[in-house]
Amino acid sequence: MSFTLEDLPYAYDALAPYMSAETLEFHHDKHHQAYVTNGNKLLEGSGLEGKTLEEIVKESYGKNPGLFNNAGQHLNHLHFWKWMKPNGGGKSLPGLVAKKIDEDLGGFDKFRADFINAGLTQFGSGWAWLAVKDGKLEVMKTPNGENPLVHGGIPVLGCDVWEHSYYIDYRNARPKYLEAFVDNLVNWEYVEELLSKAL
Repeated sequence: MSFTLEDLPYAYDALAPYMSAETLEFHHDKHHQAYVTNGNKLLEGSGLEGKTLEEIVKESYGKNPGLFNNAGQHLNHLHFWKWMKPNGGGKSLPGLVAKKIDEDLGGFDKFRADFINAGLTQFGSGWAWLAVKDGKLEVMKTPNGENPLVHGGIPVLGCDVWEHSYYIDYRNARPKYLEAFVDNLVNWEYVEELLSKAL
């Protein structure tokens, strides 16, 4: 397989004011495109050309750092764009997500605090995650382009805390960005779809 950059599932200005058109143009058209371009170059001759993206990420982890970083970020971003939508976020969750957050994470307010804290305490670049591990939801964080897949989990929600994701709109105020993501951007229907496949 080769990596391809998909169009955003909404207009560049659709997530404003929480994420600006300028941020999406830089993040999607420049940063994500670079992961695709570099990933395709590094895939050639790697022995992983015929694998799925998830397999490439798992099999390159710890063995081929260049390919892993670009493939991991490509996978993360394919989902990241779908994990957001206009008028998203908030506490009105679909049934399965609401049930599992209550059962596994102590309710929505605790999940929100823990997820934001995971993003805040990820030193440097990385991601905050909601993942399924051993049949239960778990809040995780990973450095750089790592994904819960390489730690025995299945990601169902992720927030990019690389500076290019928020610096134009929030400068160094990562907490405000994470709060805006949970409260105003999350596409909970997509989280529900991924969760139902993961369980």
